[in-house]
Amino acid sequence: MPKLKTNRGAAKRFRRTKNGSFKRQKAYARHLKAVKSPKRLRNLRKATLVSPEETPRVKKMLPYS
Repeated sequence: MPKLKTNRGAAKRFRRTKNGSFKRQKAYARHLKAVKSPKRLRNLRKATLVSPEETPRVKKMLPYS
C-alpha cells in the first residue's frame, strides 16, 4: 500500500492532543481589532478544540498525527 500524503495546510493549523482530539486557534483575530472589545480579543487568543463533527475530516488530512 502506498504512503499517504499529509495535507500541509492542515499540518500547520492543527496539533494532536494526548487524548486524540485536535487543537486549533480561533478565527477573527487577524485584523480590524479596534472594533472588537478587549474581552473578545483576549478570548480569541486562547486555543480551542476542533468540534467532534469536524474531527474525522482533520484526521483524514493528517494520517500520521
